[in-house]
Amino acid sequence: MLSYRHSYHAGNHADVLKHAILVQLLRYLGQKDKAFWVIDTHAGAGIYALDSIHAEKLGEYRDGIGRLWERQDLPPIFADYVAEVRALNGDGPLRAYPGSPWLAQRALREQDRLRLFELHGTDFRTLDSYFGQHGKQAMVYADDGFAHLKALLPPPPRRALTLIDPSYELREDYARLIQVLKDSLLRFPTGMYAIWYPMLAKPESKQLPHKLKALGVANWLHVSLSVRNPSPDGIGMHGSGMFIINPPWTLAQTLQSAMPWLVETLATDPGASFALEHESA
Repeated sequence: MLSYRHSYHAGNHADVLKHAILVQLLRYLGQKDKAFWVIDTHAGAGIYALDSIHAEKLGEYRDGIGRLWERQDLPPIFADYVAEVRALNGDGPLRAYPGSPWLAQRALREQDRLRLFELHGTDFRTLDSYFGQHGKQAMVYADDGFAHLKALLPPPPRRALTLIDPSYELREDYARLIQVLKDSLLRFPTGMYAIWYPMLAKPESKQLPHKLKALGVANWLHVSLSVRNPSPDGIGMHGSGMFIINPPWTLAQTLQSAMPWLVETLATDPGASFALEHESA
C-alpha cells in the first residue's frame, strides 16, 4: 500500500472523471450557508508537478487533462473543472495538477473544515507542507483513513463529503472499503460519500459496484468511464468509476448530457464508453 505514488498518474482520465465530479459536489455543498466538512481518506500529495520525473515517466496527463486543456467546447461540468486546474497554473501552460485536497481547500469558506489522511511518508510531508498550516480549518494526518474515518463521523455540522479513493493495490482494500462504508452509514447515514474505483480485470474490481449497490442506501449514483477496450492480457486500467451516496439530485442529468462528450474526447480506441445509473427514494 505504501508503494503507490499518484504522482505517476496525476491528471489522467481517471482524475478527470473523479475531480470534475468532486468540483460539482463541493459546489453543491457550498450553496447553503451552513458549514460542511470534507474528509479525504487517501489524500496523496495534494498538488503534482506535471513536468516532474514521475509525471513525465508515464505521461498519463496528456491523455487526460491535456486533452481538455485547449478545448473551447467544454460542457459546463468540465469547464468548471478545467477552470480550477487553470487557477493553479495561472496564465501559464499546464505544468501543475491539483489533487482533491487542493480542490477541496479552494471550496472552503471560513466555517468549513478539511480533514486529510495520507500514509505514504513522502506524500504526507508534501501534503502537510501545503495544507498543514491552516489551524483547525485543515488538518493533515499521517494515518490510515480507513481506520480513523469512524472517529470523525458524524461531524459537528452534520454536513460532510467523504472522498474515498484508495490505490486498491491490496486485495483487502476492496473488502475494507465496504466495511468502512457500512460502519460510516450507521453513524452518519445522511452524509455524502464519493467512492472512486479503477476498472481492472481483477474480479474484485468488477464486483465492487454491485457490492456498493447492495449496501441498500436509498439514494446513489454510479458513473463509469472506459477510454478503451480492456487489454487482451488483462493488464492495466481501461477506465474508472465513481459511486456517490446521497448525491445532488441534479448530478445525474448533468452527467447524462456531458459524458458522451467526455467519451469522444478521451477515447483511445473504439471501445471507449460510459455507463450511468442512479436510484433515489
